[in-house]
Amino acid sequence: MVAQQTGRYSKYIRPISVLFDVITLTVLSLFFFRDLNVSEVNYVVYQTITWLLIAAIVGYYEVFRFTTPVEILSKLIKQFSLFLLVVIAFFPFAKTAIFSGTVIAYFVTLSFIIIVAFKSFLFIYLKKYRITTGSNYRNAIIIGYTAEAIRLKEVFDNRKDYGYRFYGYFSDKKQNPEISGRVEDIKKYVIDNKIDEIYCSLNEISNEKLKDLVEFADEHKKAIKFIPDTKEIFSKNLKIDYYELFPVLSLQKTQLHNPLIKGIKRAFDVVFSLFVIVFLLSWLIPILAILIKLESKGPVFFKQGRPGLDEKEFFCYKFRSMQVNRFTEKEASKNDPRVTKMGKFMRKTSIDELPQFFNVLLGDMSVVGPRPHLWSQNKAYATRIKKYMVRHYVKPGITGLAQVKGFRGEIETEEDMVNRIKLDVFYIENWSMFMDMKIIIQTVINIFKGEDKAY
Repeated sequence: MVAQQTGRYSKYIRPISVLFDVITLTVLSLFFFRDLNVSEVNYVVYQTITWLLIAAIVGYYEVFRFTTPVEILSKLIKQFSLFLLVVIAFFPFAKTAIFSGTVIAYFVTLSFIIIVAFKSFLFIYLKKYRITTGSNYRNAIIIGYTAEAIRLKEVFDNRKDYGYRFYGYFSDKKQNPEISGRVEDIKKYVIDNKIDEIYCSLNEISNEKLKDLVEFADEHKKAIKFIPDTKEIFSKNLKIDYYELFPVLSLQKTQLHNPLIKGIKRAFDVVFSLFVIVFLLSWLIPILAILIKLESKGPVFFKQGRPGLDEKEFFCYKFRSMQVNRFTEKEASKNDPRVTKMGKFMRKTSIDELPQFFNVLLGDMSVVGPRPHLWSQNKAYATRIKKYMVRHYVKPGITGLAQVKGFRGEIETEEDMVNRIKLDVFYIENWSMFMDMKIIIQTVINIFKGEDKAY
């Protein structure tokens, strides 16, 4: 079973921008600093890490279709001002390096000119591309028919370069030929018309309906933004953006949506998985292969399609712990007759999960994240449990917060799944590297202690 995929706009623009910046800085530094006796490897690593850290601090890569040229220039100046300081700071600690203010000035100035030229080209090209081709647009609706809602619609109409298509107003309080329907009609309309963003005037909707709408947006991966007024809304962090002079409030994305954080987490995954593959699986696979084959016929590895990031299917690998059977979409239960003697030991110690480090290396999984469910579980619980689909905002993990808290293995009641989802969502919304390390350490402790539901 393969889930229907949802489209993402411009998903390659930011990675391309990051890659271009890093390559430009690397090439230019190697050229300018070649006569300054600088250790090339040490400097490039130092430069790349500090560039990305500064970018995260100043929001350098947080540029959207409605970001003004003045804001972009401001980000560039902040980025390069701080970058100049960290470049200068490298030389006192590099004992053999020769400091040259002139060379550093040339390096930073040329880097600034090239990167600004590329950013300008990309910014202008994308705006013209949207206007001339009609591509890469976001479909939007507005809840409410207030003066602010009408002003926002005028921004959409007048600024074609922002790339929005306005589909209609929805309101329970006003009657007007321009209104496309009532608030209760929104969910069906959003799905049927592939709406990407919902703009909500807060004085037009009750808190209960607003909460329900936010949960709907989470479940269907739609952006919901607010037209601000004096009404208090529930506890969510908000950020403010400006479409020209028009303020719009958006729900803050989690840390795991930050490109720098994603890069750090991915780097950790690659290093950690390579360590496990080289120093553990390299000798463990041949031993387990012999033991698995001696007990039962069938392949050494078991692979199964699972829903991953954005609910896209990937093949999850395990050591085969069961007799070959036709009921692969049925989860294991206590004293399951399909489980072999060797399989029982592997499942009790979680050794059967170790091949998933290959999934991590390939980029389908992370070391820590929500465990990938069966497709049958996704189908059963996606619409029954609130925020279930939020777990697909990040890569699935070999281990996760729900697992170390005891919610692993067989789902005996719906409450088991509810508790698992609560912990998965908490992990996504409150992620930190420290939390990842705690989960990894607790996973190892649990393996040696043994777990009741590890069967």
